[in-house]
Amino acid sequence: MKFFSGKDKQKEKRIEQILLEQYDSYYRLAYSYVHNEADAGDIVQNGAYRAIRASHTLRKDEYAGTWVYRIMLNEIFRFCKVEKRNVVSLDEIPVEQGREDVYEDMDLQRALDSLQPEDKAIVELRFYEGRKLEEIAQILGENVNTVKSRLYRSMKKLRLQLE
Repeated sequence: MKFFSGKDKQKEKRIEQILLEQYDSYYRLAYSYVHNEADAGDIVQNGAYRAIRASHTLRKDEYAGTWVYRIMLNEIFRFCKVEKRNVVSLDEIPVEQGREDVYEDMDLQRALDSLQPEDKAIVELRFYEGRKLEEIAQILGENVNTVKSRLYRSMKKLRLQLE
């Protein structure tokens, strides 16, 4: 059994605080990949467990938020790799009565689903979560210019798909 120092306990508390504050963001991100409430909940729960267990490896407290996002994305990608056979088609999702924009939303979701998982993450973090490019680069462990070019290419692909 590993004993944690006081500093490690502080890191663990900080990670727990971030997980509670950002739970909805993590859930929405997971749901956008798996289109299933239970699976999205499982992904977030597993990601939270991994983040808390690894909290002692966090080097700088100011990067805790982006560090947890990276763990959640890794958990989403891991789940999607394992569960490829259980992917739900958007055509199978029931459409609510009285909503005209549902079909537009489904077209956008289909277009997003056609992107590579890493490119989809960039688009969702930028436009759905309102993250800055620098923060997205930290989350993904990439250069800001790489994130910019991937975002540009992804938006171009989305435009072509939606036309």
